[in-house]
Amino acid sequence: MARYQNIFTQVQLAHAPEMGVPLSDLEAGDRTRTTAFSYWLGKFGQAQIGPIYLGWLGIASLFFGFLAIEIIGLNMLASVNWDPSEFLRQFFWLTLDPPGPEYGFSPFVPLNEGGWWIMAGFFLTLSILLWWVRTYRRARALGMGTHVAWAFLSAIWLYLVLGFIRPLFMGSWSEAVPFGIFSHLEWTNNFSLAYGNLFYNPFHALSIVFLYGSALLFAMHGATILAVGRYGGERELEQITDRGTASERAALFWRWTMGFNATMESIHRWAWWFAVLCTLTGGIGILLTGTVVDNWYLWAIEHHYAPEY
Repeated sequence: MARYQNIFTQVQLAHAPEMGVPLSDLEAGDRTRTTAFSYWLGKFGQAQIGPIYLGWLGIASLFFGFLAIEIIGLNMLASVNWDPSEFLRQFFWLTLDPPGPEYGFSPFVPLNEGGWWIMAGFFLTLSILLWWVRTYRRARALGMGTHVAWAFLSAIWLYLVLGFIRPLFMGSWSEAVPFGIFSHLEWTNNFSLAYGNLFYNPFHALSIVFLYGSALLFAMHGATILAVGRYGGERELEQITDRGTASERAALFWRWTMGFNATMESIHRWAWWFAVLCTLTGGIGILLTGTVVDNWYLWAIEHHYAPEY
């Protein structure tokens, strides 16, 4: 007999579509009424597709995001003489670079000398901010907490520091990150070399701690719930107050192996904070580089943070 498994769901339930909580008459028209079921999506998660609430914020966000991707993509295509095969072959090396240092932080830059980068960045930023407002408003409409929106804002903070806030403080668009895969990685390497090794930046160190900590916490939590899935461990909220054998065993396992265990609620708070602080501290570290500290290695020696070789 087939059994329910958490990694790949062998048994898929067939039922009437879940349409969600009622919305006000004003908002109801912005949510699609059609749903579908996907067998393959059901293998990994919820098989139901839809309903989707887009609204004018969602439409505007997707529109401006499309404009940004089009500007970046067409500039990359133009850089290989509009050759689709070369575009695919060199895709990872193609780039759209910010204006050079000679233009400072002026918004008026010739299109082919960085103006396209400014335009693409403007539309992409507008798209992301509109999507943030959408996530906040949807959470409030559903009576949820706004934790997702604030976590998203932490990631937006790092994005804005890299592409706008730090270049503003440095007075030059040339300090910003290019749009491209390998060019982005090269920017990161050159940035670290130019400012005395970013690994001596304490906020960068904190960011890495929270990055690895997030991976560890999510792996521990995910593994624990999968391990007690046969006892209904995925019904975490119910078991916060009405402990079943799943929560009992999960708590006992960690008390046996570590001497301490998180609760069904506190593990999510830990994971949320670790993930949020990863990008928050990372953004602070990037912002301080070049504006407050010119050489992180010398700073680390001066503050007894690193040995002097």
